[in-house]
Amino acid sequence: MGPLMIDVSGYELTHEEIEMLDHPLIGGLILFTRNFYDQAQLTDLIKHIRQSSRNELIIAVDHEGGRVQRFKQGFSRIPAMGSLYPLQTEHRDKAPVSLAQSDVWTEQFGWLMAAELLAFDIDISFAPVLDINGNSQVIGDRSFHQQPQQIVRLASQFIRGMHRAGMKATGKHFPGHGNVKEDSHIAMPIDRRSRQQIMSLDMQIFKEIHQQGLLSAVMPAHVIYPAVDALPAGFSKQWIGEILRKELGFDGVVFSDDLSMQGAKHMGDIIDRVKAALEAGCDMALVCNDPASAMAAIDGLPSNLEVSQRPASLKKSHSLGFKQLQQSSDYQNAQRSLDDFNLIMSN
Repeated sequence: MGPLMIDVSGYELTHEEIEMLDHPLIGGLILFTRNFYDQAQLTDLIKHIRQSSRNELIIAVDHEGGRVQRFKQGFSRIPAMGSLYPLQTEHRDKAPVSLAQSDVWTEQFGWLMAAELLAFDIDISFAPVLDINGNSQVIGDRSFHQQPQQIVRLASQFIRGMHRAGMKATGKHFPGHGNVKEDSHIAMPIDRRSRQQIMSLDMQIFKEIHQQGLLSAVMPAHVIYPAVDALPAGFSKQWIGEILRKELGFDGVVFSDDLSMQGAKHMGDIIDRVKAALEAGCDMALVCNDPASAMAAIDGLPSNLEVSQRPASLKKSHSLGFKQLQQSSDYQNAQRSLDDFNLIMSN
């Protein structure tokens, strides 16, 4: 399995994309909204991707729920994670919802999100977001809560649902993107808090969820934390090698965030960025939304680049077809929960 994850441009593969997928460096592919028209088209596209690739790819998507859900028509609309906990407070006057009920629903929504994607031969969703809902507008209600302990509580339930469906979880954005205003897609965020603040708040979330054995992968933030290292976390041997691997004892997969984002560009050209991410300890580097950079990485990197075997552990092991899934009692229970949730939120 190669160390690069790329994307494709539309509903069908182009000749150039078919050639790229046959390259030994390609180990993954991420899908976006532009790759989805309807379920039949998505099925055909994924089948063609699998047939065209030299390696057994990890196929991924950002399908968190709320405003980050790439496929909508025919798929369940998963709530924004930030809407799950306020049921206990903001909406108490509308319909009492216990913490226990919220936990059940959160687990079911994690299952539902994962089960639907698995039915289309997609291995992973890059979820859940473990960032604190703080200063960052790009995070906002993608986060479960403002308080670390509530994030741990709800995210753990969501991941258990993913696991019950057969999907591994990717926590992002390590060690925390919630306390910077800048969006790393378009800027270079700098989190100037002390090491102690970062470790006791943001990092505690990753630590506690990892200690439960729930995290199979993490995605570092394109954020600089000067109190720890001058490099962004995704390019930092200190963050990945020392803190994540040694201090936390994490031996799962580390994905870079998209290396075409603005928060990565000061590391040099795309070849420099990929090398820096892999040398820092990332197992797979994402190059998305920039076909020229993806091609440059393929052409410019040695084809015998040392490859991590960790990403292979994220391959899905089983799934029902979508029609079979819809007929299952688990699916029907999850749909009833989603209807109940939506009814409360709409009143």
